[in-house]
Amino acid sequence: MSFTPGSSRWSDVWLATTARGVSSCGDFLAATALTLALQSAGAGGLAVSGLLLAATLPLVALAPLTGRLADRVDSRVLLVTAGLVQAGICVALAYAKDPVLVVALVALLATGLAVTQPVLAALVPVMVRAADLPRAGALNQTAGTLGALAGPALAGLLVGQFGTRVPLLVDAVSYLALVVAGLLIRTRRGGRGVAADVAGAATPGWRLRRDPLLLVMVGSVAAVVGAVGAINVIEVFFIRETLDSSTIVYGLVTGSWTLGIVLGAWLFARVARRLADDGALLGAGLVLLGGCCLAVLASAAVPSAWLLVPIWLLGGVGNGGNNVFDQLLLARRVPEVARGRAFAAFGAAVQGAGMGGYLVGGLLLEVADPRSLVAACGVVGLLVVVALAWPVRRAVRAERAPATPAPHPAAPSPMGVGG
Repeated sequence: MSFTPGSSRWSDVWLATTARGVSSCGDFLAATALTLALQSAGAGGLAVSGLLLAATLPLVALAPLTGRLADRVDSRVLLVTAGLVQAGICVALAYAKDPVLVVALVALLATGLAVTQPVLAALVPVMVRAADLPRAGALNQTAGTLGALAGPALAGLLVGQFGTRVPLLVDAVSYLALVVAGLLIRTRRGGRGVAADVAGAATPGWRLRRDPLLLVMVGSVAAVVGAVGAINVIEVFFIRETLDSSTIVYGLVTGSWTLGIVLGAWLFARVARRLADDGALLGAGLVLLGGCCLAVLASAAVPSAWLLVPIWLLGGVGNGGNNVFDQLLLARRVPEVARGRAFAAFGAAVQGAGMGGYLVGGLLLEVADPRSLVAACGVVGLLVVVALAWPVRRAVRAERAPATPAPHPAAPSPMGVGG
């Protein structure tokens, strides 16, 4: 659906993925630095969950607006403006001391992310031919996850040596990568030029709910993320306190999951190229989500943080494969003119489910120990995957069922009356 008609613009893909990787590193660098600062200051689970909620709420609440911006406003304008604003916010965040101000600035930083995420996600399918999309998607995801891999490890090192100010100033510089990419990328969406190009091919009134397969895909990912999302709050207490690990070990261990995402993206990109059946992509994605939940459950039994590395590496592989399948399904089934809205809606559903997990995790840490909660997350996640098997199977059957031809009207008789 509206991929580039000529040869793929790999130079643009590299620019977009580099920008995503650098800015993603900054995102995780800031989030990990602030999380470690809270934990080291003696803050509890509610404080950590509050910070994560502030970093997530704008992505959910503003999705209808930012999705339309991504489709209607020039992508270059959005990337340059958002990158400059986010850099300025990070500088302010580095010098902010009041907790309320810190939370407000984190929310503003996430507002910029709510804009840039659908812009970059919708740009990649326009840069490449349909056959090259799995590879381009894997490359884009690799950049993002490498940034996510480097961010926590770098934060653990910098916070241990310099406190939180230096990591946040490094984060400010990282957002300038979006500005550079916005200026150099030739492929553009939104604005007058693109609107004229797609006017004849536009699908007015596109809605996610009109595509049952996509609706089930989005719902499945959101349900699993909601079931295991509390792990994002619990993990810092599980690794740092229950397993008695340093900030550096915490950064390295959490990075093992994101390294697995990179490996999974490239491994399953090759599989995705061979799966022309969208129903098969959906079913395979659910199996991979089950693998992620199984990894979470297994991690509850480890006596040492270092044993989490191979377990979370395998969980990340499943996560990366599912991400590739999801992105490919959205790009295949959504008209180009509506992809910004589609990616924003998908992100909002997943982030919204994650917010519920953050809140639950913060509350449960007040009454239960981290190890038990990690195990509970894994069990609940697996139960959700099992429960999702029926709606996924039903959606796949509906997708593969031959369409019932509409009845032809009876031919008029010579007398002008149906015989």
